[in-house]
Amino acid sequence: MKSKAKLLAVAPMIDWTDRHCRYFHRQISSEALLYTEMVVADAIIHGPRDRLLGHDVSEHPVALQLGGSDPAKLSEAVRIAEPYRYDEINLNVGCPSDRVQSGTFGACLMLTPAVVAASVTAMKAVAKVPVTVKCRIGVDEQDPEQALPELMSRVLDAGADAIWIHARKAWLKGLSPKENRDIPPLDYEIVYRMKQRFPDVFIGINGGIQTLDEAADHLTYVDGVMLGRASYQNAALLTDVDHRFYGRLESAPDWDRLRDVMMAYAERHIAGGGRLNHVARHMVGLFTGMPGARRYRQILSTDAGKPGAGPEVIAAAFAAVDLSSRQDEAMSA
Repeated sequence: MKSKAKLLAVAPMIDWTDRHCRYFHRQISSEALLYTEMVVADAIIHGPRDRLLGHDVSEHPVALQLGGSDPAKLSEAVRIAEPYRYDEINLNVGCPSDRVQSGTFGACLMLTPAVVAASVTAMKAVAKVPVTVKCRIGVDEQDPEQALPELMSRVLDAGADAIWIHARKAWLKGLSPKENRDIPPLDYEIVYRMKQRFPDVFIGINGGIQTLDEAADHLTYVDGVMLGRASYQNAALLTDVDHRFYGRLESAPDWDRLRDVMMAYAERHIAGGGRLNHVARHMVGLFTGMPGARRYRQILSTDAGKPGAGPEVIAAAFAAVDLSSRQDEAMSA
């Protein structure tokens, strides 16, 4: 991760970036770095490991994000996860939810940089892949100009291979997790300054980035850009990632192939005891803004949840969209 290669990633998002979401996103971009939802170290140690850590080989490159504050438990979680062959292990130092705070990890770790550093040291001791940190610029009354570089210095001394920075404070009291994604003001400039201060370290930026043009602008200052809700709610945003950021030949999206691949994937999931809506719920935002997108959303949101629903629901949803206009738009972009 200390390489100077520019990187575009899809952020870890609780309840969203599960294995089905990642498989879907991988069909749209073969290069973007994908992240799991945050998985708590205790759950890995004591819970159903295959369900928590299993993923399709096609998801690579894919990173595992861990939650926790006990270095020994985090180290054990990394050891348990090793056979699953993730490409990176990331420590969450940014989630502000009440549940995470009650476990004294996530964003509240911004207040205890020594604990974060000890955790990174323990994880690095057993990890066979890069260990990274995703943090906020500060929490509550902290001064980001002091809190952020102190945390960064500590975790880098501990061996962290990269740092992803969500360019907002988190307010641990008074704001909900949803409000913490929108209300604290964005401060991209402090992230740029951290890159100037630590020029040899991979530093990525996250928070409020809506378009690939914005991503490209950020990459003139930092090494990586992490797209969050924008990539989930309008997954077609990812169709041009490989060309714009990884030098792949430009080509129009193959929507028929995407439909067929996702139908086959859904069929396998259902055959294994799953339900169609486990897969289809992540596909709802694909054609945002296109003729037929409303009907597409209705079909996936309603019909995919019905008992016995099968892959034919995906075919019906795609049939509701004017894919020719989508392709014309892509060709002229």
